[in-house]
Amino acid sequence: MLEVLRRIIQEVNAAGDLSQALEIIVQRVKQAMDVAVCSVYLDDEAAEQYVLMATDGLNPESVGKVRLGRKEGLVSLVGEREEPVNIQSAHNHPRFVYFPETGEERYQSFLGVPIVHHRKVLGVVIVQRHAEDKFDEDNVAFLVTIGSQLAGAIAHAQASGGIDGLRTQKRRRTRGDLPFQGLSGAPGVALGTAVVRFPQADLNAIPNRAAEVPEEEEVAFRAAVIAVRMDIQSLLERMRPVLPAEDSALFEAFLMMLESDTLVDKTVARIHAGNWAPGALRETIEEHVSFFDAMEDTYLRERGQDIRDLGRRILQYLQQGSVDEHHYPKNTVLVGEEITASMLAEVPPERLAGVVSVRGSRTSHVAILARALNVPVVMGANDLPVARVDGAEIIVDGYSGRVYVNAGTAVRGEFRRLQREEAELAQGLRGLRRLAAETPDGRRVPLYANSGLLSDIGPTLSGGAEGIGLYRTEFPFMIRERFPSEEEQIEVYRRVLESFAPRPVTLRTLDVGGDKALPYFPIKEDNPFLGWRGIRITLDHPEIFLVQLRAMLRASIGYDNLSLLLPMISTVDEVDQSLALIRRAYDELREEGFEIAMPKIGVMVEVPAAVYQAERIAERVDFLSVGTNDLTQYLLAVDRNNSRVAELFDSLHPAVLQALIQVVEGARVHGKPVSVCGEMAGDPAAALLLLGMGIDSLSMSVGSLPRVKWVIRSISYRRAKTLLKKALEQDNPAAVRELLNKALEKSGLGGLVRAGI
Repeated sequence: MLEVLRRIIQEVNAAGDLSQALEIIVQRVKQAMDVAVCSVYLDDEAAEQYVLMATDGLNPESVGKVRLGRKEGLVSLVGEREEPVNIQSAHNHPRFVYFPETGEERYQSFLGVPIVHHRKVLGVVIVQRHAEDKFDEDNVAFLVTIGSQLAGAIAHAQASGGIDGLRTQKRRRTRGDLPFQGLSGAPGVALGTAVVRFPQADLNAIPNRAAEVPEEEEVAFRAAVIAVRMDIQSLLERMRPVLPAEDSALFEAFLMMLESDTLVDKTVARIHAGNWAPGALRETIEEHVSFFDAMEDTYLRERGQDIRDLGRRILQYLQQGSVDEHHYPKNTVLVGEEITASMLAEVPPERLAGVVSVRGSRTSHVAILARALNVPVVMGANDLPVARVDGAEIIVDGYSGRVYVNAGTAVRGEFRRLQREEAELAQGLRGLRRLAAETPDGRRVPLYANSGLLSDIGPTLSGGAEGIGLYRTEFPFMIRERFPSEEEQIEVYRRVLESFAPRPVTLRTLDVGGDKALPYFPIKEDNPFLGWRGIRITLDHPEIFLVQLRAMLRASIGYDNLSLLLPMISTVDEVDQSLALIRRAYDELREEGFEIAMPKIGVMVEVPAAVYQAERIAERVDFLSVGTNDLTQYLLAVDRNNSRVAELFDSLHPAVLQALIQVVEGARVHGKPVSVCGEMAGDPAAALLLLGMGIDSLSMSVGSLPRVKWVIRSISYRRAKTLLKKALEQDNPAAVRELLNKALEKSGLGGLVRAGI
């Protein structure tokens, strides 16, 4: 079965259009199952009918002519039930409908299975035999497997007016109005021309081969490294005028790697050990990447893609001696199976309109760079037939994560209007940077920034942040080949604290583990999100935790703006153990003569267990900080980076709202403040509910600050509490979102709604 299925799928994928693909399906399935008839009916949603689109066994002239209503015939019964229908004598069934032109009366047994894609029945595939008997379980299983495997291919074809119909001018007008769904990588809207990019060199295809003259192989390799270094330097110079300094760091890191012994010297050593230059390079890149591939954390895993990208560029010079030049038209939308940061940098910034990548997430470097450039990005667009969109007119909706190819006039007009409103909104928000986030009735809500790099400091200060609500301290640990010393950590933390003094800075203690393993401290687990991570690992290794705590406390001397935040807390006992270690580090430093103050200490609420113990935890610490990204993931059992279920990830889910309220109420018992530091804090609509809950502060990406500030300054605290009450009466996040959008419109904030924010 698997071999037959594999061959059928291969042939379907190679088909020139939808009609040819369906012909392949019916012919191959008929042959494989040894039946008299195989037919495919597709759903015509507009007409609410199933249409015979291909058959092998019935009269071929009936294709396109035979139509069945949603309540008519055995085919519609399959679609209605959304499950296999196996009938011994079809013509005796009350739902049987006779079409003389098909010759169907000759066939007795009937088996039909639905073709379902993302919960939607796209059509039905049926088989029939002369004999009056039921199909056995093996036949049913095979046809179900065929239907499930073909659903994606048929969905692609329907969305594009045919598998190769994206660039066909004579197509149904509605084709381009059907979007391909992905994930939002960077907000915004772009209309432009698709330019498909793909890697020119494949490291995985390189075999080991004996180096005939190792010295010559080394010369060729070093020449390739120099050429790539010059390319990267050129890209860096091109990007510097338009890219903030911190976002240029990737290219500077590339240059450092090209000069490091970990890449160059190891490859040269492998050459002299007997492997030719391409094979030696492949082994070195694989060694580096393996550390990142083992990580479940999306951001860290995708750093491995950056290293692969660098390796491919070196290999291309080894193989071809140069890198191909590409033409980029005005309003280029870069499209590819995996768009890399260097691919993006090759496009002149004034010509880059948007990016669409089949693989990757919003933590990919290409998405990070695009956000810095204010270029919309859609990642994870799995259904997009990349090979067939080059040169097509394309729309990138970075808010909803949707891509439209060759859209109709009405859709293009709507997105152009959206672009104009977006520009007007951005202009209006610039004047809010220096103003306080205070409601018209006097409720003050400090807005802080999330950060994790020293290079974030400048943009955060200029963006209007009142401090750092979450500073991720794991990055100094990731860029080294050993644990950083106390002095090395002090240098990093002091620069952050000094830059923002006297404004508050909250440093989160080390949050690594199963999902964020360090190269020199690898951890492999079957389910890392429920594994050894966060506070669990630092409590198990006090020698690591105490060094970090000492460094943080010493770095705060003279500034007194430090707060500590403990991640991944799930028990009260973990809080008590952490506080004991903090007190121990404090006492040791005082005994050593350091004049330090005890910082405020908070706990991250990001697992359900902490929600239900919020009151007990708040009794022991100074504040609570809710990480809504992880909390939503754990409450809803949804991985938001999985495109199959990403649409289920919604922090406006009633369960999430109730959890937040429980945290606030628990903290209030002991008079402790609560902040929110997840992406929910940067959502203007969600900020209304957080305001109504009485959340004391919000921490978000710098780019979200102006929009959230606009909402807070425009809607009263009393109005926000009323909206929260109404939101809690809703049964699903869509209804909550609709309620909030109407409130924004009514308050004159319609620009946020119309921009899809």
